[in-house]
Amino acid sequence: MSGPAGVERSGKVVIRNIGLLLSGDIDRPILEADTLVVQDGVITQVGRAADCDTSEPHRLIDARGTALAPGLIDSHTHPVFGDWTPRQNQIGWIESCLNGGVTTMISAGEVHLPGRPKDIVGVKALAITAQRAFEGMRLAGGGGGVRVLAGAPVIEQGMVEQDFADMAAAGVRLLGEIGLGSVKAGDEARQMVNWARKHGMQSTIHTGGPSIAGSGMIDELVVLEADADVIGHVNGGHTSLSYRAVCTLCEKSSRALEIVHNGNERIAILTARHAMELKCPHRVILGTDSPAGSGVQPLGMLRMIALISSMAEIPAEIVFGFATGNTARMRDLPQGLIEVGRPADFVFMDRAQHSAGRDLLDSVQLGDIPGVGMVMIDGLVRCQRSRNTPPAVEVPVIVS
Repeated sequence: MSGPAGVERSGKVVIRNIGLLLSGDIDRPILEADTLVVQDGVITQVGRAADCDTSEPHRLIDARGTALAPGLIDSHTHPVFGDWTPRQNQIGWIESCLNGGVTTMISAGEVHLPGRPKDIVGVKALAITAQRAFEGMRLAGGGGGVRVLAGAPVIEQGMVEQDFADMAAAGVRLLGEIGLGSVKAGDEARQMVNWARKHGMQSTIHTGGPSIAGSGMIDELVVLEADADVIGHVNGGHTSLSYRAVCTLCEKSSRALEIVHNGNERIAILTARHAMELKCPHRVILGTDSPAGSGVQPLGMLRMIALISSMAEIPAEIVFGFATGNTARMRDLPQGLIEVGRPADFVFMDRAQHSAGRDLLDSVQLGDIPGVGMVMIDGLVRCQRSRNTPPAVEVPVIVS
């Protein structure tokens, strides 16, 4: 489960003096451990210092009592090519989100590409090209090394099963938001979702009012009939369905409930509460739905965590799990959990200076964004004190 060939190897990394270790697993959100050992980008030991082999590390990091969590996974982004977005004509947005603790981004479609092809050959070609380009960019260290899982075709009428088989054979593993193209009917979407699923591709459906030209209203009946793997921005992107309709989706579907930053905040809070009441919190995953008309939010994931924890009154350690382990399991990703054998993608945090909170978790539950002190991907330090978050009380130090 080490990083792909071409990525710099971390060697042996020892992280000591961890003050709070968040697992990403909402069933066991806090681990009784203060030390992590990594070998070539993979977690090999989690425990107390006395029980771990901390000898002769290539890199030694003193966490200095700060919290360590899995790197945040943004479940809903719209990359195009490189670290640039034509939607806002902004360069460096992916690396900027790294400074907000994001180590993985998942494409919901490269829909903002100027002149995006809508013929079937073009749809397939764009998906394969985007998948290759973003993997290649990561291998070259672009975007801060963030894992951008791209190549998410927006399905169009006229596609047949062989089209999905072709894309899957070429390495495409995602569908873009259903409803952003010409496929908008539930029965038509369901057939294509089933073809995609048969060939190992995961699907996401747009939910709510239209977001860009060419998209349309997708209501709860279409979402239920299509039965995509992820109910994309269940709180709207931007315009939400009614709370009654969202409750129907929570109660009648078993699929992932994706809550996003660029959506209706009231429905975001109510959806999280309803999932807790229904005892299905494992279905809740978080994203930003950026870049979008409202811009790029480098701290969007942290803002969502603070919003849901404080306003929905859900313990912060659980909400961090929504943004990491839940997404990992719903999307079948190796990263997102602190376990032996998982990729060493981490974010180090502490409460922001002068926060009213007693510690990191208390400050987040009071609605404050934490300070990011370091981010690692594949066991490699990708940024240190964040240029975007408020300054943390304490930050980790690279000892050697």
